[in-house]
Amino acid sequence: MNGHRRRHIRRAELAAAGAFLLAALGAVGFAVGYAFGAQTQLEGVALAVACAGSAAGLGIGARRLGPAGGHVEEHGGFASPELAAEALADRVTEPGRGWRRGVLVRLLGLAVGSIGLALLFPLRSLIAPRLPGPTHTLRHTPWRSGGLRLVDTTGRPVRADEVTGNDIVVVYPEGHVGAGDAPAFVVRLDPSRFSARPPAAGVGGIVAYSLLCTHAGCAVGLYEQGTGQMFCPCHQSVFDLLAGARPVAGPASRPLPGLPITVDSSGFLRATGDFSSPPGPGYWSRP
Repeated sequence: MNGHRRRHIRRAELAAAGAFLLAALGAVGFAVGYAFGAQTQLEGVALAVACAGSAAGLGIGARRLGPAGGHVEEHGGFASPELAAEALADRVTEPGRGWRRGVLVRLLGLAVGSIGLALLFPLRSLIAPRLPGPTHTLRHTPWRSGGLRLVDTTGRPVRADEVTGNDIVVVYPEGHVGAGDAPAFVVRLDPSRFSARPPAAGVGGIVAYSLLCTHAGCAVGLYEQGTGQMFCPCHQSVFDLLAGARPVAGPASRPLPGLPITVDSSGFLRATGDFSSPPGPGYWSRP
């Protein structure tokens, strides 16, 4: 084999090897990106590189390293021509040729195997355990763990003797100030005026309810002391706290969920469990 042909084959082998390595890197990039939540555009580019590298390597191998075909000639006898026999001997006995071909085969296996393993990663999304639906999730709030102190909007624990009947105190579970499904309010009422028991346990006339309107989830922040009613400023729903916070006007159809509370040995208010029903809009309570 002449030197020019030998250099041509070596360049082709290096090009195919590089293409297979690029394909393996692209497959690894896709797998890593998918595992760590990269942008889908980047994942698509990595997968495209993997497929293009494999295709390029196979194309180079078939076109420039495989036997040439497509020629038709009459059979001139069963004995190989002398020049053809010498060329075959040069190809077979060329130093390092078998080793290089073995490396190319291994790199091809690496590229194909990497792509195959990378494509297994998306299967995790299909066979992952089914997550709870929104109805199940929204039934539970940070109050669920129980024993959490009631804190105001600044994170300061609320004492029972600080709660009066003049106005409400907006509270959150300790450690979860600002949680969207957890805001509540406490107020002190006269138990002798109750026409219906509160849906959750109170203490010393202090009751706690969800701050979220059961119509559209607005904050029911307007309290009328004389009637013991809470008003929602968004759509004018009215809740009677003396009758278990049931709606008496407006579009709301569910009572405000109650929060069971107690007083600890230091005089601070603590929740003993979650709301009596899911907080917020009523459609979350449907099956």
